Amino acid sequence: MTVTTPRRTAALVPVALAALFGLVGAGCSSSSKGTASTGTGSTVPPTTSVKLASATLNGSGSTFQQAYDQAAIKAFTAKNSAVTINYGGGGSGKGLTDLLGKLVDFAGTDAPIAQTDLPKYTGGVLYFPIVADPITVSYNLSGVSKLTLSAPTIAKIFSGKITNWSDPAIGADNPGTKLPSKSITPAHRSDASGTTNNFTLYLTKAAASDWTLGSGKSVSWPGGQAGSGNAGVAQIVKTTDGAVGYVDYSDAKAAGLSFASVVNSSGKAVDPSLDAASAAIAGATVNADLTYDPTNASGAAAYPITSPTWIVVYKTQPDKARGDALKAFLQYILADGQGATAKDNDFAPLSQDLDQKAVAQLAQIVVPSS
Repeated sequence: MTVTTPRRTAALVPVALAALFGLVGAGCSSSSKGTASTGTGSTVPPTTSVKLASATLNGSGSTFQQAYDQAAIKAFTAKNSAVTINYGGGGSGKGLTDLLGKLVDFAGTDAPIAQTDLPKYTGGVLYFPIVADPITVSYNLSGVSKLTLSAPTIAKIFSGKITNWSDPAIGADNPGTKLPSKSITPAHRSDASGTTNNFTLYLTKAAASDWTLGSGKSVSWPGGQAGSGNAGVAQIVKTTDGAVGYVDYSDAKAAGLSFASVVNSSGKAVDPSLDAASAAIAGATVNADLTYDPTNASGAAAYPITSPTWIVVYKTQPDKARGDALKAFLQYILADGQGATAKDNDFAPLSQDLDQKAVAQLAQIVVPSS
């Protein structure tokens, strides 16, 4: 499957933009009528009109969700000048480390905090799911415009067991397709990455006998090329004939990459798409803390390498102005932000049930009275 829509550039450097969290006036003002519709047909009530005090918030982490965050920032900058937000990527691992050190007000992450590390976050944290997205298996292979890959084949490629595109296993996945005798260059993340976590988690489930590298934000890759952030991997794939890499759908589309159909747990070859990601979300079990795992989800329509992503915050906020702004931003994300902001930037909105659970959880954020 080839996509060539140059929708945006993948800016993965820290950016300072005004009013990300001054979103009450933008998406949640008294001018909003009724309820805000999410992309799944669910509705959540907008916040009441509240004038936010001047505040600066900082966040870091997931490059997977960064395009969505930047779109939300842009949407609110013109209407909310009192609040400034600085968000840097760096990967989910960096975001969680920065939150632990209280260097940021929120972390973007595509992987939950390890249970052994949770007690280190004094006072506890809350996970707010924001959107989801497929992780594509993007490739650059001259003369091949359509490719299907099964989980065992993907596992063998990224573990170094398959090294040439003419390998019989790839041929078996693509009967009738002429595959060139060309070396494969696997591309993977160089940073601690939630995208890596979900990609390898999928492989441990779907191809356990062929995938022996384990799962996590970092694994010991046997070779290939490493890129920083999703955009870094996308760049390797785009510029290297014979390359294949795992890249989130939003960045893959922005880079104009070709990506494979992936055989799911029902035996169906499914293209990565927002609808296929939504089908995977619908089949996932949501935990009490709002973490969930849609990888290798059941259902014929589900794309099997679908990734969740969260904004993680401390339950008790240290400052009223910053706490009010953060809470208002999350309300926006779970209301208006589930519509055009998500879909126009190639992210799947949350399911109605998960969205409503996240809205209810806003009441657990404690903001000082003064």
